[in-house]
Amino acid sequence: MTQYLEFEKPLAEIEGKAEELRAMARTNEEMDVVDEAAALDKKAAQLLQDLYKNLTPWRKCQVARHPDRPHCKDYIKELFTEYTPLAGDRNFADDLAVMGGLARFNDQPVVVIGHEKGSDTKSRIAHNFGMARPEGYRKAVRLMEMAGRFGLPVITLVDTAGAYPGKGAEERGQSEAIARSTEMCLKIGVPLISVIIGEGGSGGAVAFATANRVAMLEHSIYSVISPEGCASILWKDSEKMREAAEALRLTAQDLKALDVADKVIPEPMGGAHRDPAATYKAVRGAIAEMLKDLSKLDGAALIKDRREKFLKLGSKGLAA
Repeated sequence: MTQYLEFEKPLAEIEGKAEELRAMARTNEEMDVVDEAAALDKKAAQLLQDLYKNLTPWRKCQVARHPDRPHCKDYIKELFTEYTPLAGDRNFADDLAVMGGLARFNDQPVVVIGHEKGSDTKSRIAHNFGMARPEGYRKAVRLMEMAGRFGLPVITLVDTAGAYPGKGAEERGQSEAIARSTEMCLKIGVPLISVIIGEGGSGGAVAFATANRVAMLEHSIYSVISPEGCASILWKDSEKMREAAEALRLTAQDLKALDVADKVIPEPMGGAHRDPAATYKAVRGAIAEMLKDLSKLDGAALIKDRREKFLKLGSKGLAA
Protein backbone atom coordinates (compact mmCIF):
# COMPACT_ATOMS: atom_id res chain seq x y z
CA MET A 1 0.00 0.00 0.00
CA THR A 2 1.36 3.39 -1.04
CA GLN A 3 2.17 5.78 1.78
CA TYR A 4 1.47 9.39 0.88
CA LEU A 5 3.30 12.46 2.10
CA GLU A 6 1.44 15.49 3.45
CA PHE A 7 1.65 17.44 0.19
CA GLU A 8 0.48 14.38 -1.77
CA LYS A 9 -2.99 14.25 -0.14
CA PRO A 10 -4.85 15.42 -3.29
CA LEU A 11 -3.08 12.67 -5.21
CA ALA A 12 -4.04 10.12 -2.56
CA GLU A 13 -7.73 11.03 -3.00
CA ILE A 14 -7.68 10.56 -6.78
CA GLU A 15 -5.68 7.32 -6.71
CA GLY A 16 -7.90 6.09 -3.87
CA LYS A 17 -11.06 6.71 -5.90
CA ALA A 18 -9.58 4.84 -8.89
CA GLU A 19 -8.76 1.87 -6.68
CA GLU A 20 -12.25 1.93 -5.12
CA LEU A 21 -13.78 1.70 -8.58
CA ARG A 22 -11.59 -1.26 -9.48
CA ALA A 23 -12.40 -2.96 -6.16
CA MET A 24 -16.13 -2.56 -6.81
CA ALA A 25 -15.70 -3.98 -10.31
CA ARG A 26 -13.92 -7.02 -8.90
CA THR A 27 -16.93 -7.80 -6.69
CA ASN A 28 -19.49 -7.05 -9.41
CA GLU A 29 -18.53 -8.26 -12.88
CA GLU A 30 -21.43 -6.35 -14.46
CA MET A 31 -19.89 -3.00 -13.55
CA ASP A 32 -17.88 -1.29 -16.31
CA VAL A 33 -15.45 1.15 -14.73
CA VAL A 34 -12.61 0.97 -17.25
CA ASP A 35 -13.14 4.44 -18.72
CA GLU A 36 -13.76 6.13 -15.37
CA ALA A 37 -10.71 4.50 -13.79
CA ALA A 38 -8.55 5.38 -16.79
CA ALA A 39 -9.66 9.02 -16.55
CA LEU A 40 -8.76 9.11 -12.87
CA ASP A 41 -5.38 7.50 -13.62
CA LYS A 42 -4.66 10.18 -16.22
CA LYS A 43 -5.66 12.93 -13.79
CA ALA A 44 -3.45 11.40 -11.07
CA ALA A 45 -0.46 11.15 -13.43
CA GLN A 46 -0.79 14.82 -14.35
CA LEU A 47 -1.16 15.86 -10.71
CA LEU A 48 1.91 13.81 -9.75
CA GLN A 49 3.90 15.57 -12.45
CA ASP A 50 2.68 18.97 -11.27
CA LEU A 51 3.51 18.22 -7.63
CA TYR A 52 7.05 17.08 -8.41
CA LYS A 53 7.82 19.67 -11.08
CA ASN A 54 9.23 22.23 -8.64
CA LEU A 55 9.55 20.70 -5.19
CA THR A 56 10.50 23.08 -2.41
CA PRO A 57 13.57 22.14 -0.31
CA TRP A 58 11.30 21.11 2.58
CA ARG A 59 9.26 18.82 0.35
CA LYS A 60 12.52 17.35 -0.94
CA CYS A 61 13.35 16.56 2.69
CA GLN A 62 10.04 14.75 3.05
CA VAL A 63 10.65 12.70 -0.11
CA ALA A 64 14.21 11.88 0.99
CA ARG A 65 12.81 10.52 4.27
CA HIS A 66 9.92 8.58 2.73
CA PRO A 67 9.59 5.27 4.63
CA ASP A 68 9.15 3.29 1.40
CA ARG A 69 12.27 4.71 -0.23
CA PRO A 70 14.81 1.98 -1.13
CA HIS A 71 17.41 1.51 1.60
CA CYS A 72 21.03 0.41 1.64
CA LYS A 73 20.24 -3.30 1.86
CA ASP A 74 17.95 -2.98 -1.16
CA TYR A 75 20.68 -1.39 -3.27
CA ILE A 76 23.19 -4.02 -2.18
CA LYS A 77 20.77 -6.79 -3.10
CA GLU A 78 19.99 -5.31 -6.53
CA LEU A 79 23.33 -3.84 -7.62
CA PHE A 80 25.91 -6.20 -6.16
CA THR A 81 26.60 -9.91 -6.42
CA GLU A 82 28.48 -12.27 -4.11
CA TYR A 83 27.96 -9.86 -1.22
CA THR A 84 29.78 -11.11 1.88
CA PRO A 85 28.97 -9.00 4.95
CA LEU A 86 31.70 -8.29 7.47
CA ALA A 87 30.75 -7.46 11.05
CA GLY A 88 32.21 -5.71 14.04
CA ASP A 89 34.91 -3.14 14.74
CA ARG A 90 37.22 -5.70 16.47
CA ASN A 91 37.06 -3.53 19.55
CA PHE A 92 33.61 -3.25 21.10
CA ALA A 93 30.61 -4.44 19.07
CA ASP A 94 28.89 -4.70 15.71
CA ASP A 95 26.81 -1.63 14.86
CA LEU A 96 23.82 -2.65 12.73
CA ALA A 97 23.28 0.96 11.60
CA VAL A 98 26.27 0.41 9.29
CA MET A 99 26.46 -2.54 6.94
CA GLY A 100 29.27 -3.43 4.60
CA GLY A 101 31.47 -6.09 3.15
CA LEU A 102 33.01 -7.55 0.03
CA ALA A 103 31.00 -7.77 -3.18
CA ARG A 104 31.13 -7.58 -6.95
CA PHE A 105 29.79 -4.66 -8.95
CA ASN A 106 29.38 -5.53 -12.63
CA ASP A 107 31.72 -8.46 -11.84
CA GLN A 108 34.40 -6.12 -10.43
CA PRO A 109 35.49 -6.84 -6.82
CA VAL A 110 34.64 -3.91 -4.54
CA VAL A 111 33.99 -3.02 -0.91
CA VAL A 112 30.53 -1.59 -0.24
CA ILE A 113 29.61 0.30 2.94
CA GLY A 114 26.35 2.04 3.84
CA HIS A 115 23.88 3.26 6.44
CA GLU A 116 20.84 1.03 6.90
CA LYS A 117 17.71 2.61 8.41
CA GLY A 118 15.44 -0.45 8.43
CA SER A 119 12.09 -0.88 6.73
CA ASP A 120 9.64 -1.59 9.57
CA THR A 121 9.42 -0.85 13.28
CA LYS A 122 11.40 -3.90 14.38
CA SER A 123 14.22 -3.44 11.86
CA ARG A 124 14.37 0.33 12.39
CA ILE A 125 14.96 -0.19 16.10
CA ALA A 126 17.56 -2.89 15.37
CA HIS A 127 19.38 -0.60 12.92
CA ASN A 128 18.94 2.44 15.21
CA PHE A 129 17.22 4.31 12.35
CA GLY A 130 20.52 4.47 10.46
CA MET A 131 22.24 6.55 13.15
CA ALA A 132 25.65 4.98 13.66
CA ARG A 133 27.52 4.70 16.93
CA PRO A 134 31.35 4.82 17.11
CA GLU A 135 31.52 1.09 16.37
CA GLY A 136 29.85 1.68 13.01
CA TYR A 137 32.45 4.20 11.91
CA ARG A 138 35.27 2.01 13.21
CA LYS A 139 33.84 -0.88 11.21
CA ALA A 140 33.85 1.37 8.14
CA VAL A 141 37.49 2.29 8.81
CA ARG A 142 38.38 -1.39 9.04
CA LEU A 143 36.68 -2.10 5.72
CA MET A 144 38.32 0.86 3.99
CA GLU A 145 41.74 -0.19 5.29
CA MET A 146 41.15 -3.64 3.84
CA ALA A 147 40.05 -2.15 0.53
CA GLY A 148 43.24 -0.09 0.36
CA ARG A 149 45.37 -3.13 1.17
CA PHE A 150 43.88 -5.23 -1.60
CA GLY A 151 43.30 -2.45 -4.15
CA LEU A 152 39.50 -2.66 -4.14
CA PRO A 153 37.32 0.34 -5.03
CA VAL A 154 35.03 1.52 -2.23
CA ILE A 155 31.38 2.40 -2.81
CA THR A 156 29.47 4.03 0.04
CA LEU A 157 25.69 4.44 0.25
CA VAL A 158 24.75 7.31 2.55
CA ASP A 159 21.36 7.48 4.24
CA THR A 160 21.42 8.84 7.78
CA ALA A 161 19.90 11.68 9.75
CA GLY A 162 23.27 11.90 11.51
CA ALA A 163 25.48 10.05 13.94
CA TYR A 164 23.80 8.77 17.11
CA PRO A 165 24.03 11.51 19.81
CA GLY A 166 23.52 9.26 22.85
CA LYS A 167 25.61 9.40 26.01
CA GLY A 168 27.16 5.96 25.48
CA ALA A 169 28.24 6.87 21.95
CA GLU A 170 29.89 10.05 23.18
CA GLU A 171 31.62 8.17 26.00
CA ARG A 172 33.07 5.72 23.47
CA GLY A 173 34.48 8.48 21.26
CA GLN A 174 31.84 9.33 18.68
CA SER A 175 33.57 12.44 17.31
CA GLU A 176 36.95 10.71 17.19
CA ALA A 177 35.47 7.75 15.30
CA ILE A 178 33.84 10.07 12.75
CA ALA A 179 37.12 11.97 12.32
CA ARG A 180 39.05 8.71 11.81
CA SER A 181 36.57 7.57 9.19
CA THR A 182 36.82 10.89 7.36
CA GLU A 183 40.62 10.70 7.57
CA MET A 184 40.60 7.16 6.15
CA CYS A 185 38.45 8.35 3.24
CA LEU A 186 41.19 10.84 2.39
CA LYS A 187 44.06 8.36 2.83
CA ILE A 188 43.14 5.27 0.83
CA GLY A 189 44.70 4.97 -2.61
CA VAL A 190 41.69 3.36 -4.32
CA PRO A 191 38.64 4.85 -6.06
CA LEU A 192 36.08 6.03 -3.51
CA ILE A 193 32.55 6.75 -4.73
CA SER A 194 29.70 7.92 -2.51
CA VAL A 195 26.00 7.96 -3.39
CA ILE A 196 23.55 9.89 -1.20
CA ILE A 197 20.46 7.70 -1.51
CA GLY A 198 18.23 9.48 1.03
CA GLU A 199 19.41 11.72 3.86
CA GLY A 200 23.00 12.84 4.21
CA GLY A 201 23.06 14.31 7.68
CA SER A 202 25.97 16.03 9.40
CA GLY A 203 29.37 14.46 10.12
CA GLY A 204 27.74 11.05 10.14
CA ALA A 205 27.35 11.40 6.36
CA VAL A 206 30.67 13.18 5.71
CA ALA A 207 32.48 10.24 7.33
CA PHE A 208 31.39 8.10 4.35
CA ALA A 209 31.16 10.79 1.67
CA THR A 210 34.64 12.33 1.64
CA ALA A 211 35.00 10.69 -1.74
CA ASN A 212 36.52 11.20 -5.17
CA ARG A 213 33.01 11.42 -6.59
CA VAL A 214 29.82 12.26 -4.72
CA ALA A 215 26.53 11.51 -6.49
CA MET A 216 23.10 12.40 -5.14
CA LEU A 217 19.73 11.01 -6.06
CA GLU A 218 17.47 13.74 -7.42
CA HIS A 219 15.35 14.02 -4.27
CA SER A 220 18.04 13.27 -1.68
CA ILE A 221 19.40 15.87 0.75
CA TYR A 222 22.85 16.54 2.22
CA SER A 223 23.51 19.08 4.96
CA VAL A 224 25.47 19.89 8.09
CA ILE A 225 22.31 19.73 10.22
CA SER A 226 18.65 18.82 9.82
CA PRO A 227 16.20 21.65 9.01
CA GLU A 228 14.48 21.04 12.35
CA GLY A 229 17.77 21.26 14.25
CA CYS A 230 18.80 24.38 12.36
CA ALA A 231 15.45 26.05 13.06
CA SER A 232 15.71 25.21 16.77
CA ILE A 233 19.14 26.85 16.97
CA LEU A 234 18.55 29.92 14.80
CA TRP A 235 14.91 30.73 15.59
CA LYS A 236 14.35 28.70 18.78
CA ASP A 237 11.41 27.19 16.90
CA SER A 238 11.62 23.81 15.15
CA GLU A 239 8.43 24.67 13.23
CA LYS A 240 10.48 27.03 11.07
CA MET A 241 12.01 24.00 9.34
CA ARG A 242 10.74 25.18 5.94
CA GLU A 243 12.73 28.41 6.17
CA ALA A 244 15.74 26.45 7.44
CA ALA A 245 15.53 23.99 4.54
CA GLU A 246 15.63 26.91 2.11
CA ALA A 247 18.62 28.50 3.84
CA LEU A 248 20.66 25.29 4.14
CA ARG A 249 20.93 24.74 0.36
CA LEU A 250 20.61 21.01 0.99
CA THR A 251 19.06 19.78 -2.26
CA ALA A 252 20.99 17.80 -4.86
CA GLN A 253 20.49 20.60 -7.38
CA ASP A 254 21.88 23.28 -5.03
CA LEU A 255 24.85 21.12 -4.04
CA LYS A 256 25.67 20.31 -7.65
CA ALA A 257 25.78 24.05 -8.35
CA LEU A 258 28.10 24.50 -5.35
CA ASP A 259 30.37 21.62 -6.55
CA VAL A 260 29.70 19.65 -3.37
CA ALA A 261 27.97 16.98 -5.46
CA ASP A 262 29.49 15.83 -8.74
CA LYS A 263 26.40 14.19 -10.22
CA VAL A 264 22.63 14.25 -9.76
CA ILE A 265 21.00 10.89 -10.49
CA PRO A 266 17.44 11.26 -11.83
CA GLU A 267 14.60 9.56 -9.98
CA PRO A 268 11.32 8.22 -11.39
CA MET A 269 8.40 10.63 -11.31
CA GLY A 270 7.12 10.71 -7.73
CA GLY A 271 10.39 9.59 -6.15
CA ALA A 272 12.54 6.47 -5.93
CA HIS A 273 9.90 4.58 -3.92
CA ARG A 274 7.40 4.68 -6.81
CA ASP A 275 9.69 2.75 -9.17
CA PRO A 276 12.62 1.17 -7.33
CA ALA A 277 13.70 -0.86 -10.39
CA ALA A 278 14.21 2.30 -12.45
CA THR A 279 16.10 3.87 -9.55
CA TYR A 280 18.46 0.89 -9.23
CA LYS A 281 19.14 1.05 -12.96
CA ALA A 282 19.98 4.76 -12.80
CA VAL A 283 22.26 4.31 -9.77
CA ARG A 284 24.03 1.35 -11.40
CA GLY A 285 24.72 3.42 -14.50
CA ALA A 286 26.03 6.36 -12.49
CA ILE A 287 28.36 4.22 -10.37
CA ALA A 288 29.67 2.38 -13.45
CA GLU A 289 30.41 5.70 -15.17
CA MET A 290 32.24 7.12 -12.15
CA LEU A 291 34.24 3.91 -11.63
CA LYS A 292 35.32 3.93 -15.26
CA ASP A 293 36.45 7.55 -14.93
CA LEU A 294 38.44 6.90 -11.75
CA SER A 295 40.02 3.67 -13.02
CA LYS A 296 42.35 5.80 -15.16
CA LEU A 297 44.08 7.16 -12.04
CA ASP A 298 46.71 5.43 -9.90
CA GLY A 299 46.70 5.45 -6.10
CA ALA A 300 48.69 8.67 -5.66
CA ALA A 301 46.55 10.47 -8.24
CA LEU A 302 43.33 9.30 -6.54
CA ILE A 303 44.49 10.63 -3.17
CA LYS A 304 45.53 13.92 -4.77
CA ASP A 305 42.23 14.19 -6.64
CA ARG A 306 40.26 13.64 -3.42
CA ARG A 307 42.25 16.10 -1.33
CA GLU A 308 42.17 18.81 -4.00
CA LYS A 309 38.41 18.35 -4.41
CA PHE A 310 37.75 19.24 -0.77
CA LEU A 311 40.45 21.91 -0.45
CA LYS A 312 38.91 23.60 -3.47
CA LEU A 313 35.53 23.63 -1.72
CA GLY A 314 37.10 25.40 1.25
CA SER A 315 38.78 27.97 -0.97
CA LYS A 316 35.54 28.59 -2.83
CA GLY A 317 33.75 29.20 0.47
CA LEU A 318 36.40 31.68 1.64
CA ALA A 319 36.28 33.52 -1.70
CA ALA A 320 32.50 33.84 -1.42
